[in-house]
Amino acid sequence: MDLAQILHMNGDVEEASYANNSLIQREAISLATSSRVKAITNLYCSLSPRSLAIADFGCSSGPNTLLVTSEVIKVVEKLCQELNHQSPEYKVFLNDLSGNDFNSIFKSLDTFKEKLRDEIETEIGPCYFFGVPGSFYGRIFPNQSLHLVHSSYSLHWLSKVPTGVDNNKGNIYLSNTTPSNVFKAYYEQFHIDFSLFLKCRAQELVEGGCMILILISEGSSYGWELLSKAIDDMVVQGIIEEEKLNTFNLPNYFPSSSEVKLEVETEGSFSINQMEVSEVNWHVPEPDMVESVVKTTKAILEPLLISHFGEGVTKEIFEHFRKILTSGISKERAKMINLTITLTKN
Repeated sequence: MDLAQILHMNGDVEEASYANNSLIQREAISLATSSRVKAITNLYCSLSPRSLAIADFGCSSGPNTLLVTSEVIKVVEKLCQELNHQSPEYKVFLNDLSGNDFNSIFKSLDTFKEKLRDEIETEIGPCYFFGVPGSFYGRIFPNQSLHLVHSSYSLHWLSKVPTGVDNNKGNIYLSNTTPSNVFKAYYEQFHIDFSLFLKCRAQELVEGGCMILILISEGSSYGWELLSKAIDDMVVQGIIEEEKLNTFNLPNYFPSSSEVKLEVETEGSFSINQMEVSEVNWHVPEPDMVESVVKTTKAILEPLLISHFGEGVTKEIFEHFRKILTSGISKERAKMINLTITLTKN
């Protein structure tokens, strides 16, 4: 399975699109505001670039895509006024895999710029936007061409399903029945991918450049467990072949804060400025919760599920998933645990 060709959030503006079902991601971005503002302020005050290059890795599409870009420009413009600096020009690079809905982003740019000018109420520097398709587990930009890197809810996606996980039977991710060798294989793939991400970004950032990452951390896989149960129920009912379930594993890894810290320190290109943990509860009151969770999960996983199980079966999977959610869930476990880390290139 070539993930680069298959993996993307549901595009366009339809009911099951990522654009209409990404409130959890938006809340995670919002919770990290103070860390971001501090990092942006430190970056501008130390470098004062005349042309500020910003890259968002795993930008996806929808209302969250330009949220951080807007914040960066507002913070820098405020600093320029306070320091009596001329506004810099802004170069914004939006990166994701080639299947991403870049067209919807481009269509929204005029509205975004107009809204930004109205909110800032002063003349701002020129803004240039670029779509840059490609896997961030490799070089995307020239040496020392970026000042600020941002990535939110993207780095839990691995470059591929780990090798040696064939015995993770009855699961689509890591669970309490997953064999120890599968846990090890997932961590090893995370280690390979994340260390490569750090190495590539270090080459692309200027000295003193800043990186702001929001990762989904360990303890966030309850939704995947419920989805796995839905598929397993369909195996019992004879709708899905057992082999189909046993050969499907999600290319995700939700690292602990200590694992992330270890990778950053081992790779050695960055200094950690701040790490903080936050939670987003995805349990909302009935009847909204069930449909909200189903639509969000579809927006994220539907293309991946269709590629393995087929469109008709995938539709049934989400119907079974809906029934499981309706029957009751653990409010304590219905949450996403986020790790926000700000880094400076050494």
